[in-house]
Amino acid sequence: MGEKRESFTNKIGFMLSCVGAAIGLGNIWLFSWKLGKYGGAAFLIPYFIFVALFAVVGLVGEISFGRMMKRGIFGLSEILKDINIPFKNLLPIIPIISVAGVFTFYVIVFGWVIRYFFSYLTGAINGVEYGAYFGSIAGQAASIPWHILGVVLSVVVISFGVVKGIEKLNKIIMPLMFVLFLGLMVRSLTLPNAIDGVKFLLQPKWSMLEDPMTWIMALGQAFFTVGLSGSALLVYGSYLGDDVEIPASVVQTCFLDTTAALMAGFIIIPAAFSFGLDAGSGPALLFITIPAIFSNIPGGQILGGLFFLSVIFAALSSAINQLEVPVEAIMDRYKISRIKAAIIVGTIACIIGLFLDLNMNWFGKFADFVSIILIPLGAVIGLGVYFYYVDKQRVIDEINKGSSVKAGALILWLGRYIFVPGTAAIIILGLVYGSIG
Repeated sequence: MGEKRESFTNKIGFMLSCVGAAIGLGNIWLFSWKLGKYGGAAFLIPYFIFVALFAVVGLVGEISFGRMMKRGIFGLSEILKDINIPFKNLLPIIPIISVAGVFTFYVIVFGWVIRYFFSYLTGAINGVEYGAYFGSIAGQAASIPWHILGVVLSVVVISFGVVKGIEKLNKIIMPLMFVLFLGLMVRSLTLPNAIDGVKFLLQPKWSMLEDPMTWIMALGQAFFTVGLSGSALLVYGSYLGDDVEIPASVVQTCFLDTTAALMAGFIIIPAAFSFGLDAGSGPALLFITIPAIFSNIPGGQILGGLFFLSVIFAALSSAINQLEVPVEAIMDRYKISRIKAAIIVGTIACIIGLFLDLNMNWFGKFADFVSIILIPLGAVIGLGVYFYYVDKQRVIDEINKGSSVKAGALILWLGRYIFVPGTAAIIILGLVYGSIG
């Protein structure tokens, strides 16, 4: 039997759920590293331009499309039923597979985060060589129990539904995450020579704006940081009432997403500079450099535990959004209960992920294929249908519904002539340069 479709109970719950979906692990290490490497404060200029053209337009499109259909991505089949497009019945599958693929590898990293949190709780992290410690987890069987725990936590939250699961969790953990970030940021900024890290983040290097890579990386950050996929926030939109101002909620989401990324930067980078550690070490920053930072700070075990607790909040809120997409799709297609759908998807993702647990080369190739090709392709499909094949006035009216600022016509124009072709260009750039997100 199918289940009655739920709705978010209020605007705050919906907005915090969108923020939770947007804020993920990429905010915590990639944004601050890119900000420092590609021009400091100057990097924010192309970043904010692309946030407006891609993040805002894409999220407004996804959410309003979902609200219009009151279905997840399988609603595309209904939209296209009278339109002659090759393989149209297969089009919804790609966005579903892409987001399910992200969940498959993302929840492995979530498991590493859980492992580090418990290592701080028990003191097991003390006195270890951090590179070797991370190496004993990543690509090893030791990561499997923590990976499974990450899947179980995600499945449990999703099984409670939209209101009691997704919305309730985000109402609790998102404010807590920001409080933890604020406390950790204050502590980091009071360390000796922390000002050098602040300069690294905010001192404008205007000449970097002449480098095309600065713009490419800003584009990637703006697109990938908010979880655009053509289906992830679309499914949240399908649970949304007509009284919510979608453009305003999206602007708030993008603002809080960027705020969280900047706060993470002001936690990590000044502390790294204070202790002479590499602030631009990419993924190693989270699992090697940050533990080294906390080992040098009085009370570092407690602070490290709080930091990884905040990262757990960020990771879990994103993971449940990723899991919701295939779960909703299976509920829609096969009319089974939410709990059954969550267990089926979680089990399949976990089994596939076991192979990635044991081989970091496979993990990297899988993650790159999903991130570079499938995710933007899913966005082109989902929002391409919305912006090009749904009646113009219907799109404009849906975006404007409940909103005091009537931005529907502008969003539609930007979606048709900037977002969709630009997202196709992101696939090409990703193939040429590797991951740009």
